[in-house]
Amino acid sequence: MKILHLSWFAFFITFVVWFNLAPMLQAIKETFGLTKSEITTLLVLNVALTIPARVVIGMLTDKYGPRLVYSSLLIIMSFPCFMFAFADNYTQLVIARFLLGCIGAGFVIGIRMVSEWFPHRELGTAEGIYGGWGNFGSAAAAMTLPTVALMFGGDDGWRYAVAITGLMSFIMGFVYYKGTTDTPKGSTYFKPKTTGAMEITSKGDFFFLILMKIPMYLALGVLAWRLSPTKVDMISQTATNGIYVFLILLFLYEVSLVWKVNKKVFSETIPKIHQYSFKQVAVLNVLYFATFGSELAVVSMLPLFFSETFSLTPVVAGMLASGYAFMNLMSRPGGGYLSDKFGRKRTLLILTAGLAVGYFLMSQVNGSWPLVLAVIAVMACSFFVQAGEGAVFAVVPLIKRSQTGQIAGMTGAYGNVGAVIYLLVYSMVDASTFFMVIAGTAVIGFLALLALKEPSGEIAEIDEDGTVQMISVG
Repeated sequence: MKILHLSWFAFFITFVVWFNLAPMLQAIKETFGLTKSEITTLLVLNVALTIPARVVIGMLTDKYGPRLVYSSLLIIMSFPCFMFAFADNYTQLVIARFLLGCIGAGFVIGIRMVSEWFPHRELGTAEGIYGGWGNFGSAAAAMTLPTVALMFGGDDGWRYAVAITGLMSFIMGFVYYKGTTDTPKGSTYFKPKTTGAMEITSKGDFFFLILMKIPMYLALGVLAWRLSPTKVDMISQTATNGIYVFLILLFLYEVSLVWKVNKKVFSETIPKIHQYSFKQVAVLNVLYFATFGSELAVVSMLPLFFSETFSLTPVVAGMLASGYAFMNLMSRPGGGYLSDKFGRKRTLLILTAGLAVGYFLMSQVNGSWPLVLAVIAVMACSFFVQAGEGAVFAVVPLIKRSQTGQIAGMTGAYGNVGAVIYLLVYSMVDASTFFMVIAGTAVIGFLALLALKEPSGEIAEIDEDGTVQMISVG
């Protein structure tokens, strides 16, 4: 339990640091005289590096262990946080915010840590507590940082509030390293045999893995497009085209790494005892796209939606919208618990169906609805969204223990991909259509779920001396 509490609190702090921008935006705008496009740029940059960072951090976690990687991330990311707090100009703000996107990758580290300390029958609940209580960091930042800034007073109050979050991250890095170990005493920490790319065990999965990489690069391309002269005009068209070329070359390089790690599947048959289906990973990617992706997107637009639909003040609309994030405290652990209790696949099917119905209901909300009924509809939908997230990560550690970090990293990255795509859709359509689009992707997720195989039996892992050990997954 100590490991669980230290892990969710470490994750909580990463989210406080990651989301310390939004509550301070008005003060930052006044300090630097920022335009709307410059503010939008900061918001976009805040999530830009999170997509590749989650994949890379997942690999590092599998190789070096969550204790070292989590501690290092917390300590290292405190420095761009300090840089942002005491920036002298907009360029420094941009660089610091871009780098801080990496702290959003902290989530995947704790998924591997918790999976090492809890048995499969309790894993969904434990991962749900880790994810739900940690996710609450974004709401905590929104509630507390403006008050902290007022306590310091003056035009620079926001700087001290942001700097305090960096100090918390710095200190927590040392606390986490001192207070945790990668596994319980006597247990083996299983590592991938090779690094650089996820290991797959069949020819079909080789091409499937490459196919599932493409949306991540498309999302990064969309982020570059949003910074181009076509949108906010932060970077030149030449620079934008350069980013596109770089992303294509990076994709080809990653394909070469996948080939280097997995070319053996074309010349030899992997023993059945070591095989796993990448299809399981792909299904979870799609589901997290629809769940966490929609949560990030909806949290961004919900205050404005309430304000415009019901003619509310920004303060009241913000308070009502914050209830969506508050649900994380109960919903995500609840989804994990239901998964432990009633089965992984059955729980996901029910929650995904509820997700689709919930967003369809939200698409019908308009000014003629009683405000109380609209809030109830939003809260009901948020339960299925966040419980679905908990249920997804109740499955992740049961696919291949030695690659849990990489699987969590890829699944987590798909959540950010979903946010980018949904926000792009939101910029082109009205709120009702936006919610309908999310409901449609939830239906696609439900159909994909039919291909998910309920984790059961045992999976084989090889320890450092070559001994095969069997790990129970259900």
